Amino acid sequence: MKQRLVHTLDRYRRAFVQFSAGQKAVVVVGTLALLVGGVLVLRWALSPDYAPLYSGLDPKDAAAVVEKLDTEGVPYELTGGGGTIMVPRDRVYDTRLAMSGEGLPSASSEGYSLLDDQGLSTSEFQEKTSYKRAMEGELSATIEAMDDVDTAVVHLAIPDKEVFAEEQDPTTASVMVDTAPGETLDGEQVQAIVHLVASSVDGLDPDRVTLTDSTGKVLSAPDGSATSVSNARTQQTQEVQGQLHDRLQSMLDRVLGAGNSTVEVTAELDFDKAVTERTTYGVAEGVPPVRSSSSSETYTGPGGGDQLGGVVGPDGQMDPLATGNGGDSAYEKKEVTKDNSVNSEVERRETSPGAIKNVHVGVVLDAAAARAIDPKSIADLVTATVGIDRKRGDTVNVSTLPFDRTAEEATAAELAAAEEERAAAARWQRIKYGALGGLVLLGLLIAWLAARRRARARTEATQYVVEQLRAEQELKQQEALEPSPATLALEQSELDESEALREELVALVERQPDDVAALLRGWLVDRT
Repeated sequence: MKQRLVHTLDRYRRAFVQFSAGQKAVVVVGTLALLVGGVLVLRWALSPDYAPLYSGLDPKDAAAVVEKLDTEGVPYELTGGGGTIMVPRDRVYDTRLAMSGEGLPSASSEGYSLLDDQGLSTSEFQEKTSYKRAMEGELSATIEAMDDVDTAVVHLAIPDKEVFAEEQDPTTASVMVDTAPGETLDGEQVQAIVHLVASSVDGLDPDRVTLTDSTGKVLSAPDGSATSVSNARTQQTQEVQGQLHDRLQSMLDRVLGAGNSTVEVTAELDFDKAVTERTTYGVAEGVPPVRSSSSSETYTGPGGGDQLGGVVGPDGQMDPLATGNGGDSAYEKKEVTKDNSVNSEVERRETSPGAIKNVHVGVVLDAAAARAIDPKSIADLVTATVGIDRKRGDTVNVSTLPFDRTAEEATAAELAAAEEERAAAARWQRIKYGALGGLVLLGLLIAWLAARRRARARTEATQYVVEQLRAEQELKQQEALEPSPATLALEQSELDESEALREELVALVERQPDDVAALLRGWLVDRT
């Protein structure tokens, strides 16, 4: 095995020695590139897979955790500006348990842990302050857990409650958030933070929460702030206008093609809040009365004598049938009273702000693309799509005008030029790589041809030397016999030729000693 290995290495060495300077450089550079690539791949395969141990750490806690990791000999990486510590994935939980045993991290959250060290000597002011700090720390940690939020700072203003005061000062809160680079909070996230803070503090109204970002921009302010209300109303108006615009533009693009129409929508919203109450009274049918009474009265007896005008009845009127001639008279009276319950129906309607007050739509069609289209049909489509109501003052205006395509043509030309540049760059890149690959293949081909030519030359030289040795052997055998004069003359001439050949071989050895030495070593190895 050892002899075979030595023979293989020696063969490679001899082949390398026979290469030209350029071929040797190519072989050395290729070998080094393979070694470097192998080392990088091996390093990548053996490197551990890191996972977060802690994120969003306070600088003090981060320094303490890093010092402990150095002491324990645990590899780590710092990311996120030093606030996130990464350790090998298979050691995350063990390391986290070890850090918890050491009380780390200790200052990463100033939440309810501030209340753990209070004793009997704690004053009322210190107790209230610690409670407020704990609430602020817990709210900050909760907000920081949201996506796109890196840091949050919460301040609470909780006034003391007055025992004998009818009105208490309201609780207020201010929140400042620092978002991740390139990220902003949308309206839903802002409302989520505001209501989260308001729901976590007793007696805090969402309208009493002020939210700002790290640039000083007010995202949400209490009612009465013109900036906050104006921003909210502007955003809602823009959303309504954008929805109507997208619907109309999508429809017109399908009818006329993209770029052949333009739409502008102006919507006016009603932000007034109205409350309407109406009470309706009625009697329910089939329901027995709450209270009822009845009375009856009857009378029979002699009349009133010779009185004229008849007999006075129970209602104080003269009975015309009674003649007053002394005859009998009679009457009967019945009275029924029922008190029914009165049903009342109270209807309360509250109109939420944000309803559409009126809409104005302007549509411009390209004259070249809308030659065969009636603008009235487009107006009807817009009216049906948006829900135009003439009674509330909505308007639709459709016009046909020639479009200016200068900017579009310039943009298209720039895009075409950029695409051509990219294609040219890609083409030259392929040509460069192809030329480099062709040069490498050409070098390998030249090296192969040179090696083949040298092998053929070695073979011819070997055959020549073998023939010469065979001729010398035969000459020696003939010298042992009795030579004739002709034979002697022939031998003399052959000796002269042999001498000349020997001199040529000696000259060849002097000119190319390395090739002859390699040839002889090859013979010796082949014999072994």
